[in-house]
Amino acid sequence: MEETKASNQKTEELKEKIVKALKTVFDPEIPVDIYELGLIYEINVYPVNNVYVLMTLTSPSCPAAESIPSEAEMAIKEVEGVNDVQIELTFDPPYTMEMMSESAKLELGFM
Repeated sequence: MEETKASNQKTEELKEKIVKALKTVFDPEIPVDIYELGLIYEINVYPVNNVYVLMTLTSPSCPAAESIPSEAEMAIKEVEGVNDVQIELTFDPPYTMEMMSESAKLELGFM
């Protein structure tokens, strides 16, 4: 039981570091990071610290469609303890401005 609790805590700590890394990646057209924009749908840490991230873009025709997922992958790979990273891009559900955090909405003047 203690081992599972310690393992869960380590996973949560690693997830926090991954979120911090994702907050260094920005959509070049918007001065807000991809995490606060709501582009990250899911972060999973699997055994041996393999990381899976399900994300989207602000639109399927986003000019940064090639660069944002690869920048996210590189940022996560730099996190100490991460073994491997898989980024999956989805447009289901489609991105809407409601997915932004309160701070992103404030930063962009939507509040």
